[in-house]
Amino acid sequence: MRFFRFIALLTILASTLSFADSKDPADYPLRIHVFNRSQTTFYHNRLEDEAKGEGRANLFENGEPRGVDFSYECSEKVKPSFGFETYPAKWKKQGQELVVLMPVFGKAGKYFTCNFKTDLKDFAYMAHNGQLRSEPSADFKAWMQKHDYDPEHGKNEPANLKQDTTPADSPKK
Repeated sequence: MRFFRFIALLTILASTLSFADSKDPADYPLRIHVFNRSQTTFYHNRLEDEAKGEGRANLFENGEPRGVDFSYECSEKVKPSFGFETYPAKWKKQGQELVVLMPVFGKAGKYFTCNFKTDLKDFAYMAHNGQLRSEPSADFKAWMQKHDYDPEHGKNEPANLKQDTTPADSPKK
């Protein structure tokens, strides 16, 4: 009887682990830049229990930038990206839900996963003078190419920003 309980426990444990999302950044081919978010944090016995909110971001997939509005319920707070920082992501449900690998702040190399329910846009977001605006994805991609910015392939900082600092400032053809 104990043997069967042990096998049942192992089966439950194995199935639980198989549903857990990987914490290895290499398993997340997409990148997401979170511009802003609003959230409410819920506590249980004075300990942070979960955070719920919504926000706006750019998703980088197959070299293409796209704006995305998202909502989430996570075990920890979601922080906006700093500068040009992006977070690793992958589709859980194509076009509908992303799994985002978020860093545990203050703990280098530690991550938690958060599911973002998404609404993909046909434009990219860009920040200019503290304001969030939209821009055609093709224009944003041209800016990325001009500045050798490709977060999907490790090019996380744009080059030659002295010429122009944001996609909106790029000369239009």
